[in-house]
Amino acid sequence: MDGVTVIDHPLVQHKLTIMRKKDTSTAGFRRLLREISTLLCYEVTRELALTHENIETPLTEMDAPVLAGKKLVFASILRAGNGLLEGMLDLVPSARVAHIGLYRDHDTLQAIEYYFKAPEDISDRLVIVVDPMLATANSSISAVEKLKERGAHNLRFLCLLAAPEGVEAFRKAHPDVPVYTASIDSHLNEKGYIVPGLGDAGDRMYGTK
Repeated sequence: MDGVTVIDHPLVQHKLTIMRKKDTSTAGFRRLLREISTLLCYEVTRELALTHENIETPLTEMDAPVLAGKKLVFASILRAGNGLLEGMLDLVPSARVAHIGLYRDHDTLQAIEYYFKAPEDISDRLVIVVDPMLATANSSISAVEKLKERGAHNLRFLCLLAAPEGVEAFRKAHPDVPVYTASIDSHLNEKGYIVPGLGDAGDRMYGTK
């Protein structure tokens, strides 16, 4: 799909398979999500701009590559997005963090906002929006809309799993925001869950169901 990158690294796919298993424990699911998010973060940041600075090694001086521009912003869609956030911060501990509180109305499947907090200079930074699932895409579309309203214009969306319906809806709403995912699954069921999927990521992460 145009604008969509499927991260098919063997370690990503192996860990995802274990996460899908219904008998994987809460602790195991949480640990794997943190591990896989670090690998996903590696891929979504692959094309970051670099500049050079002069440093001194134990042997000599050299012009060495460093990240250019301001620090990244990781924007977590609560609550499940925090599972990806932790592993990404392991890799980029200096990143700023935004939180977007949205929940899905189980009758209408629409996203309802209850919290938003982001860095003031978000317009000057690359913003990577994270949520484990891109299902109906209602929450993700709404989150990106809120970020754009605050001035963000350089955005990427990272998820663990996506449904074709969700990808299509998201790309239609935000064609300027590339999507990165570990898998595009078969379809959504009548309740808006990804099939075969892995269930509700938030519930499995926090043991709430």
